[in-house]
Amino acid sequence: MNQNKPTSYRWVICSLLFFATTINYLDRQVLSLTWEDFIRPEFHWTNAHYGLVTGIFSLVYAIGMLFAGRIVDKLDTKKGYMWSIFIWSIGACVHALCGVATEWAVGLPDAEALRSAIGNVDLVARIAHISLTLFIMARCVLAIGEAGNFPAAIKATAEYFPKKDRAYATSIFNAGTTVGALLAPFTIPTLAAKFGWEAAFIIIGALGFVWMGFWQFMYKKPDQNPKVNAAELEYINSDSEEERAAAAKDAAEKAAAPKVSLWQCFGYRQTWAFISGKAIADGVWWFYLFWMPSYLKNACGMSSTSFEFQLALGVLYLIVMISVLGGYLPTIFIEKYKMNPYAGRMRAMLIFAFFPLFALLAQPLSQYSYWFPIVFIGIAAAAHQSWSANIFSTVGDMFPKSMIATITGIGGMAGGVGSFCIQLGAGRLFDFAEQSNMAFMGYTGIEAGYMIAFSFCAVAYLISWMAMKAFVPQYKPIKL
Repeated sequence: MNQNKPTSYRWVICSLLFFATTINYLDRQVLSLTWEDFIRPEFHWTNAHYGLVTGIFSLVYAIGMLFAGRIVDKLDTKKGYMWSIFIWSIGACVHALCGVATEWAVGLPDAEALRSAIGNVDLVARIAHISLTLFIMARCVLAIGEAGNFPAAIKATAEYFPKKDRAYATSIFNAGTTVGALLAPFTIPTLAAKFGWEAAFIIIGALGFVWMGFWQFMYKKPDQNPKVNAAELEYINSDSEEERAAAAKDAAEKAAAPKVSLWQCFGYRQTWAFISGKAIADGVWWFYLFWMPSYLKNACGMSSTSFEFQLALGVLYLIVMISVLGGYLPTIFIEKYKMNPYAGRMRAMLIFAFFPLFALLAQPLSQYSYWFPIVFIGIAAAAHQSWSANIFSTVGDMFPKSMIATITGIGGMAGGVGSFCIQLGAGRLFDFAEQSNMAFMGYTGIEAGYMIAFSFCAVAYLISWMAMKAFVPQYKPIKL
């Protein structure tokens, strides 16, 4: 090995983080892509049942994010990531046992017997209740494990990249979220149709165990890794003396800063501004993620195994990728128009808040082509990602560094609670719309339900922005 020429092993590590994040999103999507055509007929679920499952997943995931970072720090990067993906892979695979366990609990021999129970009201209720409980338990395990992915990946990035390269490396591994969402509709329904829905959970879940094997043998600290030569190690540790001095100063200031309890954080209007921006908006993103497959089936008449279904969802997530440009808009306001950072970000977020209004056109124009809702919801989802990238930055604008992690955790928790409410409300809305043949703005039944849901999602960001502006009208950082 030429010690004078730096090796590039840090990019091997970055690729491992990318594949882990891709698997993370694949595991998350298996349920939403199998429940309508495979799980719902077998276990007699309603939309409310599915909304409860997805809502609890969102809530547990948010709670897990509060503790995942500390656990990864305590276990260190290698063990922390191993445990995280081990837990979520177990959770993914355990979903496959829910069918057998339900059969045993109700005393029926196979899946066909479960589906054939449709005429027995009491038995159908038992099947639905037992299977729902089992899926929720499996979903909670999945959520707890998945909460560790991003804290562990960011920690690994900090160990293998100098500060100047970390944002780029993070953008690369974070692209796994989009790649996972793109791959999911092309792989999961096909696996479920050919081998059964249980196999889809097992095969996708098993990818995590394969990844663990690579991680175990390929990841070591840079200074202990024989694949990293002296020149690359020097580059990894190449942060300038000024940057190190600044980091040391920040650490000293953080240590010297007055301690603020969790409950004291809620006494600041800035905290409630961040909560307002997260609580509704996060739920809208999860709604699109979990309910668009159902929309394509129920409102557009597609099967999850059809190519048009897979292509439609693939295009939707391709559109979401334009959100990578969202981070540049505040920079223009700050640098060109000399706005303070908070004002620049709020101006950008107001612009992003108008794009979800395209969702108002999704249902009216779907009668002409399903591509209209795909494109409009894709634009709305891309706007969410741009909104999300900027709202996290407002925490650093308003709060001292000693409070940033705590406030971010509070906002994540608010997003989880909001998502739980939106998922549960959506499920009940769609059931009511179907059963009562509800009418709304010229639509009836499930289409009326989706018109209401899309209308709410369309205006949610403007409501959130106005709430943030009401709590913090002008830039006012907290001084401890």
